[in-house]
Amino acid sequence: MTQQAQGHDEQVRHEGADPGGRLTPDELRTLFLFEALDADQLAWLSEQGAVETRTAGETVYAEGDPATCFFVLVEGCVAMRRWVEGTNVEVNRTDQRGVYSGATTAFVRDSDKRYANSLVAVHDSRFWVIDAADFGEKIRAWFPMAMHMLEGLATGMRNSQLVVGQRERLLSLGRLAAGLTHELNNPASAAVRATASLRERVSKMRGKLSHLASADIDGHEFAAMVDLQEAAVERMAKITRELSPLETSQAEDELGDWLDDHDVQGSWDVAPVFVAAGADVEWLEELADNVSAEVLSDAVHWIAYALDTEQLMNEIEDATTRISTLVGAAKQYSQLDRAAHADIDVHEGLKSTIMMLKHKIMASGKITLVKDLADDLPRVPAFPAELNQVWTNLIDNAVQAMPDGGTLTVRTRLERDAVLVEVGDTGTGIPPEIQERIFEPFFTTKPVGEGTGLGLDISYRVIAQRHGGDLRVQSVPGDTRFQVRLPLVTPERLRTSE
Repeated sequence: MTQQAQGHDEQVRHEGADPGGRLTPDELRTLFLFEALDADQLAWLSEQGAVETRTAGETVYAEGDPATCFFVLVEGCVAMRRWVEGTNVEVNRTDQRGVYSGATTAFVRDSDKRYANSLVAVHDSRFWVIDAADFGEKIRAWFPMAMHMLEGLATGMRNSQLVVGQRERLLSLGRLAAGLTHELNNPASAAVRATASLRERVSKMRGKLSHLASADIDGHEFAAMVDLQEAAVERMAKITRELSPLETSQAEDELGDWLDDHDVQGSWDVAPVFVAAGADVEWLEELADNVSAEVLSDAVHWIAYALDTEQLMNEIEDATTRISTLVGAAKQYSQLDRAAHADIDVHEGLKSTIMMLKHKIMASGKITLVKDLADDLPRVPAFPAELNQVWTNLIDNAVQAMPDGGTLTVRTRLERDAVLVEVGDTGTGIPPEIQERIFEPFFTTKPVGEGTGLGLDISYRVIAQRHGGDLRVQSVPGDTRFQVRLPLVTPERLRTSE
């Protein structure tokens, strides 16, 4: 309930106020909310309002229900509750006479028409109750200037939050698009270069094949060359260990010497291809044993072009696979092929978000990414696209908190009846005096123009209001952790909105 800084000291007896009846104008005046009203106003309130009782433990109204009434505590004790992480948590308790709750924004046109919290009678309690619509209309008539100002303030805040929130999402989308473009450009460029080189190698291979045919090569020799070529391609596909620079140089020198000794032209150009394919002197000796000395040079080059062609096709395959993976990550991130609400694997969204932000994470070359993901994490009911926006905000904030580098940790765990997702950084931390404010709308520590102050507010509302979960922060210098807890079962209060 809303507290009054200075309550009315006068306590009155209520023998004349019949439970289920009405309060007289004089009795209403003893409530601090109405003490400054005139006689006509008090008379109208007395006529329109009624006294209602609730027994200990009874719910006065429930969070999320239509906000139809305005309540003022006349006698008793009440507790205000809010849903947090799937649990109905008590956030306030009072026995102060005159405190009020319920449809507290009824005077604002187009305001949220649902109760923002729940109210429970701790002891047997009596309330003065009035219809919210009638009360709001009369308040606007009695205090037009104040109501215009309050409505303007409320509408302005709501519109500003909406516009800036949309701007925040567009900026986030722009950053993701820039990173995705950069990531797509690298494999696309690699595929273009490999394709151009492939065309050249295929042309040279056709030329060498024509030259071999004109040399009147024996059919057995040609068959042996084809077999050796296939064997070399298979050997290249089975290579599991890359040679060190020194080992590569020594192998190229050894093959180059052999090729020079056997009058093979362009040995410096051919030797690296055979080394990359895993061929050695023994393999070249086998080739020399199966073809005549007159065609050995052409045979070596023909096989080298075939191996080079295979390597280029592997490069194209790797590049296009990378592009396909990035497109898949973008599709997963945007959830274009998923229902708005579904049982999801949290890891899928985290991995796609990391993929989308990889360019920004690795841009400085000073940030180390650690993924500590639980193996047996159950699926959770969620709005996946909205969760991906949360992961984006948290990871982006963590990266910005480490301008000089550090470690970004994304961790998942199962905690009893919830899934924990933790995004941590090793930056300077969040000062204790502002930790309670970082989830407030428009609060930001960034310079003017560099932050909207809505990223964490949006994230909190997505987790708490849309998923019935919890978002909190733990921070000391060198260790800041944003912790998201998502319930394994959709809270009852949210099931009707799915």
